[in-house]
Amino acid sequence: MKDFASHIERWTLIPSKGGVFEVVLDGDLVYSKKATGRHATVEEVRDVFAARLGGPG
Repeated sequence: MKDFASHIERWTLIPSKGGVFEVVLDGDLVYSKKATGRHATVEEVRDVFAARLGGPG
């Protein structure tokens, strides 16, 4: 996340149960483990941030 620090005002980690992993950016769900059936890679999450916010990708 340090690569995008200048673009991020805040981020929140919300613990949950049942293996849920979702990434929401500006109110939009951009990754869902429940929908894909697998956990996102670091690169996938980074690429979504880069596409939306600019920066490393």
